Amino acid sequence: MKSKGTIVASAAALAGLLCAGSVQAQVQVSGTAAVTSDYVWRGSSQSDGDPAAQAGAKVTVGSGWYASAWGSNVSFTPDNGARSEFDLVAGWSGALSPDWSLDANLTRYVYPGTGRALDWTELNVTTNWKQRAWLQVAHSNDALAGGYRGTYAQLGVRVPLNERVRLEAAVGQYWLATAQGPDYLHGQLSAIATLTPAWEVRATVHDTDSAAKRLFPGNAGGRWELALQGSF
Repeated sequence: MKSKGTIVASAAALAGLLCAGSVQAQVQVSGTAAVTSDYVWRGSSQSDGDPAAQAGAKVTVGSGWYASAWGSNVSFTPDNGARSEFDLVAGWSGALSPDWSLDANLTRYVYPGTGRALDWTELNVTTNWKQRAWLQVAHSNDALAGGYRGTYAQLGVRVPLNERVRLEAAVGQYWLATAQGPDYLHGQLSAIATLTPAWEVRATVHDTDSAAKRLFPGNAGGRWELALQGSF
């Protein structure tokens, strides 16, 4: 028969293991990796039309709070010295109802090697309806690190064609202070095919209005990208 001390020690050890398991169950770590023929953001190429390699990691706790970091190589014309971009994000995401979910975060765009001249911060809020439609609104008082406010809105829809293939379409408008640049409109259409549970291939066509072409000469307008992306 076990002694009282042994029983107490065993119970304490079991409680510790259960507690540790509970903490581990509440913390989730995930990541993404991708290679793309062109890194296009809000209708404009961030890699000067060249391929990009991208990766990210995210830590989420049970209550929905999360922090993430994502990076990509970049190249701009005219050359501003930026060779990489890191997006540092802190926020909350979760279900509001059976049909609606919300993601609200603060994103810091960082470009190492530029003396923080290109770094800027933005508040983003995205609502999703049944994973079929979304509305994103983002605002910054230092949009594109230009020292002026900017507000961006995107409306998108997701249409599954079968278990492996879906279409996604989105239109976005960027309102910028006139001293920063003209307001502009862009749209995109993607076809996404699931290769395995962790990997998918995405083909996207982009287009912008003439205001974006004036603001980002050579990097806005009609363009396409092909990406292979995975999650783990």
